Amino acid sequence: MSDRPGVAVFDTNVLVAGFLNPHGAPGRIVEWLRSGAVRAGLDDRIISEYEEVLARREFALPRHEVSIVLRRIRSQAEYAVVSPSHVVRGLPDADDAPFAECALALVCPLVSGNTRHFPAAAIGTLTILTPRQFVDAHAKA
Repeated sequence: MSDRPGVAVFDTNVLVAGFLNPHGAPGRIVEWLRSGAVRAGLDDRIISEYEEVLARREFALPRHEVSIVLRRIRSQAEYAVVSPSHVVRGLPDADDAPFAECALALVCPLVSGNTRHFPAAAIGTLTILTPRQFVDAHAKA
């Protein structure tokens, strides 16, 4: 699944879902990120999006818990160096490109609750997993 076991790029929707419902697969992923059982692949664009979205008032997420998880993500992250060969075009939403680009650069899966946002024609051989697929695969490892 990856050249970096335990590392994946997590779409922001996975973190939001995990904080909103800690009992589902996204909640398990957030807990694993907090404990260091898995590590996030990211770059500055992704961590900035995490910070902005998780602070939105409409989600009413527990600020202290979000802060703990973000600190842990930053300290344990696998940072991507995205080169021109990793640039992704043709996604339905261009704002999703950083996630695919980081996963391509790190040779790791991208975990998203919106897998249809990453059509094969745009991402090539990149592995896209739902949160449930990631949890199942990680639990087997």
